[in-house]
Amino acid sequence: MGYKILITEAIANKGIDYLKEQGYELKMGSGITEDILMEEGADCDGILTRNGNITEKVLSSCKKLKVVSMHGVGVDCIDVEAATKLGIQITNAAESNQSSVAEYAIGLILMLAKRSIHYNNGLKSGDLEVRKLYGSDVSGKTLGIIGMGNIGTHVANIATFGLNMNVIGYNRRIKGKKQTNYALLTDDLDEVITSADYLSLHLPGNSSTRHIIGERELSLMKPSAFLINTGRGEIIDESALIKILKEHRIRGAALDVFEGNLPKSDNPLLHMEHVIVTPHTAAFTAEALERMAYQSALGISEVLENRPVSYPVNKINDSFEENKGITAVMNYYRYEFGHKY
Repeated sequence: MGYKILITEAIANKGIDYLKEQGYELKMGSGITEDILMEEGADCDGILTRNGNITEKVLSSCKKLKVVSMHGVGVDCIDVEAATKLGIQITNAAESNQSSVAEYAIGLILMLAKRSIHYNNGLKSGDLEVRKLYGSDVSGKTLGIIGMGNIGTHVANIATFGLNMNVIGYNRRIKGKKQTNYALLTDDLDEVITSADYLSLHLPGNSSTRHIIGERELSLMKPSAFLINTGRGEIIDESALIKILKEHRIRGAALDVFEGNLPKSDNPLLHMEHVIVTPHTAAFTAEALERMAYQSALGISEVLENRPVSYPVNKINDSFEENKGITAVMNYYRYEFGHKY
């Protein structure tokens, strides 16, 4: 049977080529608004999206739709609950960017510690006195991680085994404390915050994590501590963070994400010397984008061909969850070494 797939935005050829190999008809989208998606997805069996506004209205109006696959990890723009009720499988590219984002977070930590931005800007402006500013070593310092999923765990491993840091991680799914070889895990959020010389955030964006870091939590940080966020902007109460930074109640921050996606030009965070800002680019490496394209395309094919799903977001079929682990491993080798089904 010939299936038609709507690809709402450009993706790497790795994903396009894979879908073509399956014999699917591909439709390249012209926009990501609700109205456009309803029109262009009406005759499609699958949708692969990066930022499409996949609302309940879109899902309900696309009568042939069986799967929506996210080009990335976060599914903030997809109404997953509505999809589940409608029997539509949501998949993502869960293992596509974990190493890329983890490396980026570690890079930001080192830039803060070594005062790289100060040195760069000072020297370029002719200020040789900037050499009198001293950086810090991270060896022996404590890294607090909030969110010990794939990315947070990867960051912990690099920090522990590569940088000789002490790592304490917040994991709400455990009770009490658990010592691992890469971190001390705890369900006590305040303990992680108060212990950290560097506090790195790796939580998804949803109703339970929105503003989990507010003024109270920021006030618990050491005055000498740095905050790093490569997770989601909505995790932090941005107005509270701006206040804390203006009052120099923490030493600084490095932010790749902001509330409402990218910040406006008058956002105070863009104009603070002790804050590093980047435009939500932690996951945007050439390698990660190829993995995103492939893994999201793979999810489309797995659902349409009734195979176990490697990266399910919602649970439509019990067998998907049961087979997820071994399927993900098998598909890693298929991706890396070019094996085909």
